[in-house]
Amino acid sequence: MSTILVVEDEQRIASFVAKGLQAEGYTVTVVADGVTGLDYALTGEFDLVVLDLGLPGLDGMTVLARVTADRPELPVLVLTARDSVDDTVAVLEGGAADYMSKPFTFAELLARVRVRLKATTESAGDDDLVVGDVRLDLRRRRAYVADREVELSARELTLAEVLMRHRGQALSRTQLLSRVWGYDFDPGSNVVDVYVGYLRKKLGPDLVSTVRGVGYRVD
Repeated sequence: MSTILVVEDEQRIASFVAKGLQAEGYTVTVVADGVTGLDYALTGEFDLVVLDLGLPGLDGMTVLARVTADRPELPVLVLTARDSVDDTVAVLEGGAADYMSKPFTFAELLARVRVRLKATTESAGDDDLVVGDVRLDLRRRRAYVADREVELSARELTLAEVLMRHRGQALSRTQLLSRVWGYDFDPGSNVVDVYVGYLRKKLGPDLVSTVRGVGYRVD
């Protein structure tokens, strides 16, 4: 069963989350500050992190940035009392796999945990995705063009992975927002177009095609 790190300084919430996840069979470790949370997250012993933003020692956004940079394959589910669209966008673009606004129900938390762990497991099932000269090493989370390594951010790599897994299929901006950024709504942002531009610049201008009136496709 998967191992989950809960980084939460409110004891009541931490206990609520930990007990519920343990009852579902998960192995759970709880820490109450950002410094310890970051140290634990970078050990490689956990399959998912549940991260509060308002932490002592080191704030949650700093922890998220470090985890995203050093372990981009590790999904982070953020818990936050902030619920504005701007805050949501900042969290997801900061590398979080998902977010939940407080207060929340355990049923919703459990559903999101299962979805993120399932997505990680499915990604690990195939080590490489190849389209033309572009290869994604999904196990190591690396990208290559004609065997030359290209540096991609965690979000860029995830977008490339989603498009390449659906080779030949046009995906709408709404579908990409949902699968890559976790939005279940359109925030009125051009973030998808911006990131497609990044991929074209780094992986080649012909990798991603624009499907007029629909979205984007890898052929």
